[in-house]
Amino acid sequence: MKKRTFLSLIFCIVFMHHHLAALQTGEVSNEVLLELYRGARVADVVDGMATLGYIGVGVMDPEIAPLWRDVQTMDHRFSGIALTVRYGPTNRPWNPGADLTDPQNYEIYRQWRGMWYNEISPEPFRELIEPGTVIVMDNKDDNDTGSTGSKNIMDWKNRGAVGLVTAGGIRDIDEIILQRNPVYTNYYKRGRGERIGRNEFIDMQQPVVVGGVLVHPGDVIVADSDGVVVVPRSIAVRVGQIAYMELVDDIEGRRELYKELGLPLDDTVAGREEPAVFFRRLGLPEDPNNP
Repeated sequence: MKKRTFLSLIFCIVFMHHHLAALQTGEVSNEVLLELYRGARVADVVDGMATLGYIGVGVMDPEIAPLWRDVQTMDHRFSGIALTVRYGPTNRPWNPGADLTDPQNYEIYRQWRGMWYNEISPEPFRELIEPGTVIVMDNKDDNDTGSTGSKNIMDWKNRGAVGLVTAGGIRDIDEIILQRNPVYTNYYKRGRGERIGRNEFIDMQQPVVVGGVLVHPGDVIVADSDGVVVVPRSIAVRVGQIAYMELVDDIEGRRELYKELGLPLDDTVAGREEPAVFFRRLGLPEDPNNP
């Protein structure tokens, strides 16, 4: 029995060592990360990054800002897992070689338009969208192109996307706001024209740069009115735990101040699960700073 107990102890130690190593290298499911970062705030995540030495890293330029905000429902906020896509300016002829002002060439235009959308500037990434996806689109300098409009962004949402972070290229903005599709972008880089003759699909699920920040597929994205922060997958667990602890501390402190000031309580001071209990439920170390 003693030998068997000793072997069991060794097995447990080895298992925990590998489990912690996996957590530290980002080998954790999207489902766990989505739950860990649910309701996360950019400020707390930035502080969590700093705790690990990532000071000033991962924070997008302030020009990447919410297209709309609702501070009553907070529906403009989101967190999720990056799905990256890249479009660029075309180096192909900007017309099909026919006089498009001539009505007789309308069918030529339609064929050229269909070819462009299907072969040159398609959306193959839409098949990879799943619940919790954040589409991160690098489309800088792609010729005033509206790569995202009111229809395709609803399709992405229907497939599970929780938000879009993009260098620009947004059109149908009134409808997007009305539909309450969360978008973070440089408003002054919005695009008016359709893709034909303007841009090309380059690749997807490869590193991209948006707002001066390198984003890898699978990184964690958090966005609110403070901006957008990108958490590398390899440190996402510990950063998320630290951010959650800061959030809970902030909620508890502000709730007491609300009561002292006689303010009605709102959702921003609603109680959250005690950190150690929450982390244990997710299969994470109870104390991220003493795993």
